[in-house]
Amino acid sequence: MNTSHHRPADTWSPLYFLASLGPGGLAVTFFMFLMFWVPHPGQPVPVFEHIMSAFTSGGLPLKAAILLAVTGIAGFVFLNIKMLIWNLTRFSQFRKTESYTKLVNSNGETQLLAMPLALAMTVNAGFIVGLVFVPGLWGVVEYLFPLAMIAFALVAYLAFRQIGNFLGRVLSDGGIFDVSANNSFAQLLPAFALSMTAVGMAAPAAMSTVPLTVGVSMILSIMLGTVAGLYALVAAITAFNSMLHHGTAKESAPTLMIVVPILTVIGIMTMRQEHGLHTTFAAHSGVADNLLLTTTILAIQIVFLALGLLVLRRQKYADAYLRGNGNSAGAYALVCPGVALSVMLQFWINKGLVSAGLIAKFGIAYWSFTSLAIASQVAMIVLVFFLNHRHFAGRARMQSVPAE
Repeated sequence: MNTSHHRPADTWSPLYFLASLGPGGLAVTFFMFLMFWVPHPGQPVPVFEHIMSAFTSGGLPLKAAILLAVTGIAGFVFLNIKMLIWNLTRFSQFRKTESYTKLVNSNGETQLLAMPLALAMTVNAGFIVGLVFVPGLWGVVEYLFPLAMIAFALVAYLAFRQIGNFLGRVLSDGGIFDVSANNSFAQLLPAFALSMTAVGMAAPAAMSTVPLTVGVSMILSIMLGTVAGLYALVAAITAFNSMLHHGTAKESAPTLMIVVPILTVIGIMTMRQEHGLHTTFAAHSGVADNLLLTTTILAIQIVFLALGLLVLRRQKYADAYLRGNGNSAGAYALVCPGVALSVMLQFWINKGLVSAGLIAKFGIAYWSFTSLAIASQVAMIVLVFFLNHRHFAGRARMQSVPAE
């Protein structure tokens, strides 16, 4: 790979928005440390004041964990925003090229959904930054919830408009969609984008004390989450049929694991809605409900992770796009499942096993399971920096070719 004259990233594709998504997800994995290890009595999430109190009064291990968490959040949110701005700039240039015209007249048009997906992640990451670094935020948070919902509604509108353009084109005129080229889960990207807006839209349901805010948050997030689930189901069935006939497209093989992050965000959305039902509408659920939900999600995720890794190994994907001379922006899709697994493990351990009384918090079993979440997190951090070096090292040179 010669990076001195031409970087892989110079040949831009909408899938490079995933290079922004990954760091945003990693910021969430660091927030999990604060969420479950910093005491925040009476509030659904820890804020600046809780974190400072725990840092000043806690022991050395807690101090180290907090320091690591806030550093990780700051660093990866910065990288998330930096990559988002770079991608938006490149996208505005890409729209003027012939490559864009070819893309929007092919199966690959749904790659454009990587943009609202990345935008939704950045809004989520921004909220985390506010909670962690802004003193007194909780005092005005009720005014921020409607603004956050408006932001997610705008992102959802962009996603639906892009989905409408694609479905309107392929469903109104026959023979446009290439079924033989649908041999991956790439067409699940719209479902991923919608589920990311849904989990953000559900946040006020878990955190607000204003019934109207909670109600609107729940209604909109349920609608978005339901549409995301429906779209994912239809897209997965049609894609699986094509994969059985033609095998999995080698470059798109990482998409086999896209089910993992979709399920994580849908799972968190559901837990946020249940919390809102409990605190605002007095709809009490059993202590084992979260255990059942997270265990079910984890089981499905493990199946798709195993399937994806099996196909990647059989097709020698790493030899082609990670170690060899080939490069693919789609390699960034490998980051999402590892990040999503780490986050879901944290929820399964803390909201499932601990809440149901199966294991003691901070006991041997607790840290044994948590080490799996941290191992997945560390592996994805290494992968992000590896991919960034591979795709972005060297001098930039503008170039546009078809992204498919």
